[in-house]
Amino acid sequence: MNENQMFIDKEYKHWLGELKSRIRNVQLKAAISVNKELLGFYWELGSDIVRKQAATSWGDGFLKQLSADLMSEFPEMKGFSKRNLELIRQWYLFWISEPAIAKQLVSQFTQIPWGHNIAIISKSKTIQEATYYVEQTIQNNWSRSVLVHQIESSLFKREGKAINNFSLTLPKPQSDLAKQTLKDPYIFDFLAMTKDYNERDLEKALVDHVAHFLLELGAGFAYIGRQFPLHVGERDFFIDLLFYHARLHCYVVIELKAIDFEPEHAGKLNFYIKAIDEQLRKEGDAPTIGILLCKGKDKLVAEYALSDIHKPMGVSEYELTRSLPDNLKSSLPSIEDIEAELKELVGDE
Repeated sequence: MNENQMFIDKEYKHWLGELKSRIRNVQLKAAISVNKELLGFYWELGSDIVRKQAATSWGDGFLKQLSADLMSEFPEMKGFSKRNLELIRQWYLFWISEPAIAKQLVSQFTQIPWGHNIAIISKSKTIQEATYYVEQTIQNNWSRSVLVHQIESSLFKREGKAINNFSLTLPKPQSDLAKQTLKDPYIFDFLAMTKDYNERDLEKALVDHVAHFLLELGAGFAYIGRQFPLHVGERDFFIDLLFYHARLHCYVVIELKAIDFEPEHAGKLNFYIKAIDEQLRKEGDAPTIGILLCKGKDKLVAEYALSDIHKPMGVSEYELTRSLPDNLKSSLPSIEDIEAELKELVGDE
């Protein structure tokens, strides 16, 4: 069947007429719920396209004609370009590869914008990964740029992966929620890519770029202070970074180490957590948790060190940068330079 014959096909004309009626119905409902109705329609359209191509001899060429017909009838509506019709088909095929999951998630797809949906299926390698980003986008109200950043930084693979003792030190569901707040590794590539980066002081740099730091930490963290003072007995101590987590309803102590994890680091963090619990924690606050951010760690050493610690804490690595364009590398401090300066600052603690 040539293209001219196809487009006088009675089945195609009948279906096109039904499609136009459905589009008009979408337009009427759009004032109430534009995105939900539109994406619900896209899902049905994706299903129609796949079924029609499988059941007829139209092939891929009919998308060009369908695009022209729909744009002619509905010139004020965006989304009927041939490219977008191809994306609608791609989106539908991605999810329908696992029908049970797709059926459960259709209502969630329609809660996020179309651009977010396309970013998720284009950059996710599995249905499970894509499902994670759909749920996180809804939960955290991510913009598309934040969503893309999280996908490209492999948040799906990093979240909840840090070594911790939360199961032993926190009741459920607090322990499960706390685990989800941790990543391994943390990616601080924004530091090396900042023109005014102060390579002498990673701690100060994180505070200077606290918006980026909070994005990497995740939703719920509220910054309280750097080198937060504690007075215990006759001595003064200073916590590297102190936060409060709005969802966990607890203080979070973060200690930075420019060297690999050592067991004594856990002991010092345990002391800080105890002090915060005694001096700052109020009625209604959950137990304070601690996070050790180190250059590296031996997994078994970290697990041994935390096994007899009675305060909740986790151990994660950090990465200061990932691959950069060659034209930027020459203007940036090397990882070795940054780590050497950081070691001078906090390595003797």
